[in-house]
Amino acid sequence: MATASLRARLRPKPEEPVVARPVRVKKGAQPTHSPLSPLQQWAWRMFRGRVTSAPPDPLLEEQMLKAHMRIRGDEYLAYVMGVTLLAGAGTVIAGVALLVLLSLNGLFLLGVLLAVLLPVGGTGVTYMLLRTGPSSKAKSRARAIETKISASMSFVSAMASADVNVDAIFKELARQKIYGEVAEEAAWITRDTELLGVDILTAIKEGAARTPSKRFQDFLQGVVTTATSGGQLKPYFLMKAEQYERENKLDSLRRVETMGLLAETFVTVVVAFPLFLVIIIAIFAIIGGGGGFLLEVLFGIVLGMIPLSQFGFIFFMYAIAQEM
Repeated sequence: MATASLRARLRPKPEEPVVARPVRVKKGAQPTHSPLSPLQQWAWRMFRGRVTSAPPDPLLEEQMLKAHMRIRGDEYLAYVMGVTLLAGAGTVIAGVALLVLLSLNGLFLLGVLLAVLLPVGGTGVTYMLLRTGPSSKAKSRARAIETKISASMSFVSAMASADVNVDAIFKELARQKIYGEVAEEAAWITRDTELLGVDILTAIKEGAARTPSKRFQDFLQGVVTTATSGGQLKPYFLMKAEQYERENKLDSLRRVETMGLLAETFVTVVVAFPLFLVIIIAIFAIIGGGGGFLLEVLFGIVLGMIPLSQFGFIFFMYAIAQEM
């Protein structure tokens, strides 16, 4: 009996069937993909060989990941080349049209100059804007994250005070769309844990590596460090909520002071200075010579300088107000 029992224990057991891990998605939801637009498909067909033959650009890939752009790096480079080619063709046609129009009016040299500068400038500006697009979008996301980080940390600390698990905290944070890009970052962490089967600490570490916000990156790295060193996350969340609240107040105060300085500058530069300049030029036009030239200068000030300066100040004030 002892020999039979020993043989039974040593007999290899049949392998257990591999059970697929269930994917937790909403009921009725279907997997989706991000197809290329018709313009992107055309650019990919045109420049596929050119972009695939060149070595990959890890900086571009990192910027696109931080910008949450759902397109590969080589596809985006092909799109940049395609749009630049179309912009160059359009500016060449516009330059030739200007050359013909100005030549008929006796301004041949000016037409040649515009026909050369317009395609070169238009093509270069288009390429630079598209090439730096991922970086600009990532910086925009970083500003949006840091705008909402104080309020979102209050939500996180409130859930931590109720002894909610870390993975559940990020899952609930992802559902709160009021927190904007912070909720989007939490949604990517939840995607890694629930769809890709990654543990929560690894998902948070990867989220810290791909987030464009330095402050949110420090917060996620602090979560990993606190959890792996045996510390308690509840005091850490409360401390970070208080820290971000203090920093948010200081940032708001600094932006208000900047807006006050811009308002004083607006009154001086856009209101008082053009008014005095118009009065002085009008007096010179009345009592002195060169009235036609001075009238053209007045038209340039009234129709050009004043509207452009006002739009510039409005843009800066709007940009600062959006960050508050």
